[in-house]
Amino acid sequence: MAANKAAYLSLLYMALGLVLLAIVSADPDLLQDVCVADLSSGVKVNGFTCKENISAEDFFFAGLAKPGLTNNTFGSLVTAANVQRIPGLNTLGVSMSRIDYAPGGLNPPHTHPRATEMVFVLEGQLDVGFITTANVLISKTIKVGETFVFPKGLVHFQKNNGQVPAAVIAAFNSQLPGTQSIAATLFSAQPPVPDHVLTMAFQVGTKEVRKIKSRFAPKK
Repeated sequence: MAANKAAYLSLLYMALGLVLLAIVSADPDLLQDVCVADLSSGVKVNGFTCKENISAEDFFFAGLAKPGLTNNTFGSLVTAANVQRIPGLNTLGVSMSRIDYAPGGLNPPHTHPRATEMVFVLEGQLDVGFITTANVLISKTIKVGETFVFPKGLVHFQKNNGQVPAAVIAAFNSQLPGTQSIAATLFSAQPPVPDHVLTMAFQVGTKEVRKIKSRFAPKK
């Protein structure tokens, strides 16, 4: 009974969060009731073109119901519920994600160039933070039932320093927030960022830069 009540409250809080984010949507307003994305269309617009025949499946996604696999380098996994997974989100200006963390897992420093993010803790606890443009770290430890906001475009992270798994539901005021992981962006870009740029930026030698690049190289 308690578990059902907690799950209900979780969904209620996230629904309220999505409504608030939608009020200040980062995306353009829609001009019709729905514009279900035609993901197969070759026409390029700011968003996606609308498809003609729609169904309930265009507005449905079950992918956030179960924990994601976290047996990877960072011990975390983001499961996105954006317009690429739910075509009915096209022009609606909202999306969600589920993020799962193994004990010690990290969602490494990254940005969302098109959206503010608000997370709600489902289980465990996390050390979270973002860095302002004045280089000030704003951080806090959050636990089950609590929320935290990461302003649009600012570098942020989440770390599970606990001994048990953790999970959050994240809400965004964009149908496709975009994600740029700082380390991966700099050290695995194609074509690669020149070594001399990175050595000067990070004040390290070429050997160190190439070592880091090798760790981000695609597995063969």
